[in-house]
Amino acid sequence: MKIPHPIPYQGSKRNLASEILKYYPNNIDRLIEPFAGSAAITLASAFYFKANRYIVNDVNEPLINLLKKIVNEPDKIIKEYHLYWNSQLGNEEEFYYEIRDKFNATKDPTCLLFLLAKCVKNAVRYNSNGNFNQSPDKRRKGRSPENMRNEILNTSLLLKGKVDFYSSDYENVLNLATENDLVYMDPPYQGTAKNGGFRYVEDLNHDDFLISLYNLNKRNIPFILSYDGRTGIKTYGQELPNELNLHKIEIDAGRSSLATLHNRNERTYEALYLSNSLIENSLVRKYIESRSSKQPTLFEFV
Repeated sequence: MKIPHPIPYQGSKRNLASEILKYYPNNIDRLIEPFAGSAAITLASAFYFKANRYIVNDVNEPLINLLKKIVNEPDKIIKEYHLYWNSQLGNEEEFYYEIRDKFNATKDPTCLLFLLAKCVKNAVRYNSNGNFNQSPDKRRKGRSPENMRNEILNTSLLLKGKVDFYSSDYENVLNLATENDLVYMDPPYQGTAKNGGFRYVEDLNHDDFLISLYNLNKRNIPFILSYDGRTGIKTYGQELPNELNLHKIEIDAGRSSLATLHNRNERTYEALYLSNSLIENSLVRKYIESRSSKQPTLFEFV
């Protein structure tokens, strides 16, 4: 069994999960994801038994309803997806737009799953009215029902009875955290437009977010934050304040697809920030020291 990933989309932390999990302490009560997206980090954490329970939150309510249905009603959504996938055959483009219209009118979770599996490059977009407006990928039919079935069943197997779902403002979910939990945050990056993707149906106020980080520190809540990064020498977003007392690590996210399009060979590095309360954990500190001795340029204190 591999780590399941039933919701495909551009920008998922799926490929970076194994590196992020290396900074986990032992004996986590709950992993809390206030900006869960497709819940890739939660799924990886459950796969490796990193926490006892999980809190999955996203302001995008249809997405949370989809995750909830995958976990709690796997047989039902498997059958519905199978029906949609087979109904498109021979009339793929027109059927896609029918499902898109249906989703925009009803916010049905299975419609969303079909759209996510079929849209161009899994790069989901919403218009200014909040309606899904990405086009279909005409080169493929989307993930097959057989493959989707396995992804859904394995997701349900990992999380059913262990996860609480919320669709609320991230601050409300952060208020639930205790010192025995670990918070992993992957918020919309600085400079991301409101229609930048399906997780970005609302912009993130940078100053308000900084206050939330200060409050987590004050409450001694351990957290990991994925926030911005760089491609080559170009950086994205402003640096976080030194007063937050965070430890910054860069993770190699691979060759930049945008740079490749412009015939440049550049790699993208995603910034990972660790709270001081997390660094105080002996297991995490030991790993950081071993890593920084090998890659001293990728570790700094901010």
